[in-house]
Amino acid sequence: MKTVLITGTSSGIGKAAVKHFQQNGWQVAATMRRPENETELGQLENVKLYALDVTSNESVKNAIQSAIKDFGGLDVIVNNAGYGLAGPFETATEEQIARQYDTNLFGVMRVMREALPYFREQKAGTFVNITSIGGLITLPFNSLYHGTKWALEGFTESLAYEVEPLGIKVRLVEPGGVRTDFAGRSLVMTMDPAEQNAYSEILQKTLKVFMDPARQDSYSSGEQIAEVIYEAATSESNQLRFIAGEDAKEFWAGRQSMKVEDFNNMIKDNLGLGKEVEA
Repeated sequence: MKTVLITGTSSGIGKAAVKHFQQNGWQVAATMRRPENETELGQLENVKLYALDVTSNESVKNAIQSAIKDFGGLDVIVNNAGYGLAGPFETATEEQIARQYDTNLFGVMRVMREALPYFREQKAGTFVNITSIGGLITLPFNSLYHGTKWALEGFTESLAYEVEPLGIKVRLVEPGGVRTDFAGRSLVMTMDPAEQNAYSEILQKTLKVFMDPARQDSYSSGEQIAEVIYEAATSESNQLRFIAGEDAKEFWAGRQSMKVEDFNNMIKDNLGLGKEVEA
């Protein structure tokens, strides 16, 4: 029986991924910052909960070593933990910027660096890094979030060259919109949307579009994204990127078929940002 360790499993995509792997006969190390608050996953057969804070080297080390000891091995790691920091870059604090990168980018690196010696020794293992379609395209007021995801895309692609000759696979999954609580507990703003400043007008226009409930009609469920994660983890092909969700696929197809300037103008038009506002 194979074993997978998944980060960020308290809700959303991570929780759905735990269930999907478990239902397909895997042993699952489900990690989260506060496992004592989780009441569902711990009841599943062959699922164990571990405390893991990706911003702590010690926490990462303890969780991975404990999972290997408890399950007798480790075959796949899914790096899913992360959150979104949205709003104007100018209003972000140093602490907000540091935490965004520490979680979304450096946290993944910590997990991979800790597990690499084990995978290298057994000459096998797969990393599945969850980025976002936002690691391939950008939208307004997500500059810091996009920065982490674009960096993770480049890091992962380059790392694949280094570790695949050692028997280690590295994969990327890029979800589009997901019907989870990401916009609630997994989203932080750099400013209060009600605050009045130079960005208020265009921020309000953007949020009105982003938060429209009708947009979620085209979003994927956490379970649908979990299926793609499982595909990436078990695929025998050398495919690096797995774009997840019909909206993400359409977005990416449009980006590839258009000039950068035309694509950017389309985004601005869709959000009503074509006209300058008074600063």
